[in-house]
Amino acid sequence: MGKEKATPEYQNQQDSSKLSRLMVYNDDVNTFEHVIDTLIEVCEHNPEQAEQCTMIIHHKGKCIVKSGDKDTMNAMCEEIIDRNITAKVV
Repeated sequence: MGKEKATPEYQNQQDSSKLSRLMVYNDDVNTFEHVIDTLIEVCEHNPEQAEQCTMIIHHKGKCIVKSGDKDTMNAMCEEIIDRNITAKVV
């Protein structure tokens, strides 16, 4: 009978630390509808998720709206910025 190798607890932390996060910031220019539509179209959020993120952005000033690999997050960030919404990959 072989001994099963234990996975170190920190391995999951390392895997999640490789993820990039897409942050969207509040402004006084864009409408709720525009931000919601953008999150649905660019980040593939469902309407409820997009609305919740938009409310967080409005009340807290920013929200991480998506996480994933760096290239994908950078592409999404560029698309959001092209729609005149302030965003960056963190």
